Amino acid sequence: MTESPVKILVVDDEPRNLAVLETVLDDPGYQLIRANSGDEALLALMAHEFAVLVLDVRMPGMTGFELAQMVKERRKTARIPIIFLTAYYNEDQHILEGYTSGAVDYLHKPVNPAVLRSKVSVFAEMHRNNLALERANAALVGEIAERLHAQERLSELNASLDRRVTERTEALHASEARLRDANRRKDEFLATLAHELRNPLAPVRNAVQILRLGGSMAPNSEWAAEVIDRQVRSMGRLIDDLMDVARINQGKIELRLERVELARVLQDAIEACAPFIQECAHLLVFDPHAARVWIHADPIRLAQTFNNLLHNAAKYMDRGGRIEVDVQVLGENVLVTVRDSGIGIAADRLDAIFEMFSQVESALKRARGGLGIGLTLTRRLVELHGGKVTANSLGLGHGSAFHVQLPLAQMQVGGQVDDLETHPDMDSSTVPGKAPLRILIADDNADSADTLACLMQALGHTVCQVHDGAAAVAKVADFDPHLVLLDIGMPKLNGYEACSQIRALPGGAQRTLVAITGWGQPNDRQHSHEAGFDRHLVKPLDQAELQQIIAAIHTVG
Repeated sequence: MTESPVKILVVDDEPRNLAVLETVLDDPGYQLIRANSGDEALLALMAHEFAVLVLDVRMPGMTGFELAQMVKERRKTARIPIIFLTAYYNEDQHILEGYTSGAVDYLHKPVNPAVLRSKVSVFAEMHRNNLALERANAALVGEIAERLHAQERLSELNASLDRRVTERTEALHASEARLRDANRRKDEFLATLAHELRNPLAPVRNAVQILRLGGSMAPNSEWAAEVIDRQVRSMGRLIDDLMDVARINQGKIELRLERVELARVLQDAIEACAPFIQECAHLLVFDPHAARVWIHADPIRLAQTFNNLLHNAAKYMDRGGRIEVDVQVLGENVLVTVRDSGIGIAADRLDAIFEMFSQVESALKRARGGLGIGLTLTRRLVELHGGKVTANSLGLGHGSAFHVQLPLAQMQVGGQVDDLETHPDMDSSTVPGKAPLRILIADDNADSADTLACLMQALGHTVCQVHDGAAAVAKVADFDPHLVLLDIGMPKLNGYEACSQIRALPGGAQRTLVAITGWGQPNDRQHSHEAGFDRHLVKPLDQAELQQIIAAIHTVG
């Protein structure tokens, strides 16, 4: 390793003298730095580390003695050797002053070059030795630190035997904690399952009550029967999904493969989901002619996968959205894309959404809730067909697209595709009659709100219904309800928030507020009480209990 040149500071107010000194001390092992005054010398001393200082005694302004005194008083420069140069070497007092101010040598001008070079060489070598000693000391300190680290590591290894026992004990405790957590999540799932099953059962029970009250009112009876059919199918869909997941996980599901036209499968899926899509006022775009390709598939199971994708697309959009079903042939495969203009998917959730029980939104925003198993089923069923499914989205608020790639049958045969059936909007006519009470119903589930409103009107009450918490709060002022029936899981404001705001309105304390929800755990009831609800009813509603609440309002009135 080549050593760096040592630095030497030469100070003289005469440029000619500096030039002579530079010539005398010209050596590749030195780096000469010149200064014309004491002030320049001080600046150089602050910026560099010098092996020796060659200093003229007589300079205007700050003399060499004064500069030397300042050098020795500064801790960083105190040990720099100083060689004084002077043309006045005739008084012992003068020499004594130089040594007193910190000089280690004193040379008379004109300088003997050989003597100056010899003296500077000694100090330069001393400086190099000091630097080498410092490096050796640093290396020794590092070696000592390494040995201390090795000793510490040895102590850690010795202590690891005890830690292993502790860690294994902690692992057992962690395993127990995981089991407890799994049990907790199982309970949460069962509660969610109960909630999801209660929601479709609520309008079923309401519709049954309407049928019983309707008598000869055929239009209402027919409408109620349609509601029952749709909600029973919804409940069956949830139960089927749960059973299918269990079968797939246990390897018990079997596909009944046949040669089928893709258009037929997509048509079946669209027809099954059409009522829900129309209820949400979405536009579905699909060209059945593009799907006239043949595949080997279980038509029922494959239709189930596309039904899940269509249902999700409709569910995760605000009303009046757009769903596109696009079919493309790519070599030996066909690609089906279900694209929506909905809420989109965050980039870090694109893979997770296919995991079991994955949820996009929290339970209180249940307008877009679910069990989180539909996409898991879709992926498993597509894979069983030899295909794959992927998702992409530009992010939240920018919609999403699901791509299902399936292998084509070896031979393509054209075929006719029946036109898709259309389903008219449901008639939500009500039964006129007396209105002893004004009842406000807020539920984002249109069937639940419609059937409950129809039932209350059949009993002679005046009913107003809305489908989110904010609308419920806004409606209270002009409708002035005696009884407010609030669902908990609603968009914009959930039932708890809506209840609190209604209580804060003029006359809010005198109104009867009842929570109607699929959540029926003790902590759910406690939350309702804390939010200001008078009662907490679990879906499907017990009509006798609801009639008791109405009777109590009449009594108070």
